[in-house]
Amino acid sequence: MSSSTPEKGHSSHREIALEQGAIDTNEGPAHPSGISNPAPLGLISFASTTFIVSMYNVNARGITIPNVVVGMGIFTGGFTQFIAGMWEFPRGNVFGATAFSTYGAFWMAYATIFIPGSGILAAYDDPKELANALGIFLIAWFLVTVFFLLVVLRRNISFAVLLSSACVVFGCLAAGEFTQSLRVTKAGGVFGIITALVAFYVGLSEMMGAERRPLLRLPTGNL
Repeated sequence: MSSSTPEKGHSSHREIALEQGAIDTNEGPAHPSGISNPAPLGLISFASTTFIVSMYNVNARGITIPNVVVGMGIFTGGFTQFIAGMWEFPRGNVFGATAFSTYGAFWMAYATIFIPGSGILAAYDDPKELANALGIFLIAWFLVTVFFLLVVLRRNISFAVLLSSACVVFGCLAAGEFTQSLRVTKAGGVFGIITALVAFYVGLSEMMGAERRPLLRLPTGNL
């Protein structure tokens, strides 16, 4: 087997981008810019909001009403993560921009459901119809997460684990709504906690990587 460098015509898009001056990040090649890496902000915003709502889904300390997460959903998981996605665009990071912006929009949409003034929950007289509507809402995000997973499978192990776990979360929560099974919803909560912890890890890894003299470096498994 030849060890020579492949011709440019046979190089991957990632290799060509790096040759053209892009920088390599956990989310893929990004163009050098004066904007700091927004990935830690997006990841930790996603992780903290996911952790809280997942703790509610497993009924931690007897909590069954998730409305306290509304503020987190709008401002932290939603608005802050959306901004992180917008900052990824000028850096040329298509995946990071799309993922953070999309999940930021998810959290704002999800939180809006639980705001009494939105009238969304009050519009349903039949609890089963509401459950089915929420189930379809969650199935749509399951599909979106599968699409994101396909992008990172051959790029980064930590993101593949993160998105695989998120797929299970959305699948379980959707199934829990369709079947009205508390056990399935709790399973979604357990996987949600796992997803949040993985996102915290990747976010911390990104922050450590930005330091000149980090206390330690956390591997994320770039492929």
